[in-house]
Amino acid sequence: MKNYALSAALCAALALGCNKAPLSPVEEPEDPAKAPVVLLEDVARVLARIPLEGEQLDEVYDATHASSVNGYDEEYRMQELFSDPGSGVGGGESTKADGYRKPLRELIREAARSTKASGDLEDPDAWLEALSASDVQIYWPFSEKWNGDSFPVITFDPGGDMPQNEGYAVGPDGKVTKVLVTEEMAREQPVWVVNRNSDADYKTLEMFRREDPSWGQGGGDILVTKATGDTQTLVLRSFKARRQFDSWFAGASEFWIKLGSIEDFRASTEGELRLYEPTITDFVVVVRRGQVGEFVPFNAVLVSSWSKLLESCALMIIEDDGGTQTSWKCAATVKYESKAYGFDLDLPLRTRDDIVWRGNLTRTFVEKNNGHTVSLGDVQLVFELI
Repeated sequence: MKNYALSAALCAALALGCNKAPLSPVEEPEDPAKAPVVLLEDVARVLARIPLEGEQLDEVYDATHASSVNGYDEEYRMQELFSDPGSGVGGGESTKADGYRKPLRELIREAARSTKASGDLEDPDAWLEALSASDVQIYWPFSEKWNGDSFPVITFDPGGDMPQNEGYAVGPDGKVTKVLVTEEMAREQPVWVVNRNSDADYKTLEMFRREDPSWGQGGGDILVTKATGDTQTLVLRSFKARRQFDSWFAGASEFWIKLGSIEDFRASTEGELRLYEPTITDFVVVVRRGQVGEFVPFNAVLVSSWSKLLESCALMIIEDDGGTQTSWKCAATVKYESKAYGFDLDLPLRTRDDIVWRGNLTRTFVEKNNGHTVSLGDVQLVFELI
């Protein structure tokens, strides 16, 4: 693979694909082999036995809302639940500065240590320690529709493509009823899904914007980074996913947008031509269940200096599912003395990733569709040259 030169506005994004580190790292048990396995079904059963009150519902809502504001899914990781109640993925101050009278973690501890509530947990304290350090979380789809009073149905991700699963309806009186949980139910009433986190390792575009003003103001109309002179800036204005790629129990889809191009190409001799290296833009878009089928304002810079000599760039959109690291070998082309020259590119992906679209964006295509909606596989995008 070549050593890529990165533009100032986009260089941080490349790190997303390499050396991922959790935002809130936790210490591994001294002997991982002896740590109890945390099963999603066990966590759901413990949560269903908890005498929930309005305060705990508020706490989970505060956390899922905070995660959403930070650009992540509507999720409340057990790591934050035990260490900083009410906080979402991505950090920031808790919604309630004075804390909670009795946070959910205390009720989970009490339930896990109660034989009747926890069931077959052999070592509740070891289980609680493993739970607090795990990637388990409470996922609350469509939480923005919550009326502030209704109690949740609690279920867990059964794995695979199952459209429904058994769950526990918890009433204000503490009575628990077994029900069949579907996505349609989750749209109409609060449902907490116990699943595993898949996006906290990544830094969202919203987080980048907060750290670097050149990324723009979170979907606003103004971009600080703009090309000067006879070059233009290629911007992804908005993004729409037309379908969900994973089971609804697994939560949002994480779409990676990867683009390779030649920034600010101005070669006037063959010697200068050899000095140019491709630039790779690499960032993640989290599309929540409630956003499927809707345009999400985006305003991300794809090519900061699109020269008139840039003939095409390589674009790949994937839905992240993991697997072994591999790459798509492709090329970006520029024009020099009426001849097209290609620059080799390797855009990274993994073997289990769903390839939504990949191909070349030509200058003609971009200019023809400037500011208009284009369909690329199961997504729709709006590009703009400014």
